[in-house]
Amino acid sequence: MHRVDFGPDGALRRVKIVDPSFFAWPALPLALTDTIVPDFPLVNKSFNLSYAGNDL
Repeated sequence: MHRVDFGPDGALRRVKIVDPSFFAWPALPLALTDTIVPDFPLVNKSFNLSYAGNDL
């Protein structure tokens, strides 16, 4: 995900690059509601989330 903000003069004001997994991480706790702890690895791999921004 890329976000680019331009100033009134058309110059770059801000550029932010976010890992695609960033937006999916908040859904992980919801998916784990009413599950047992051993289910975590399976649910986590189902989301295929990046821990360190490797899918940029």
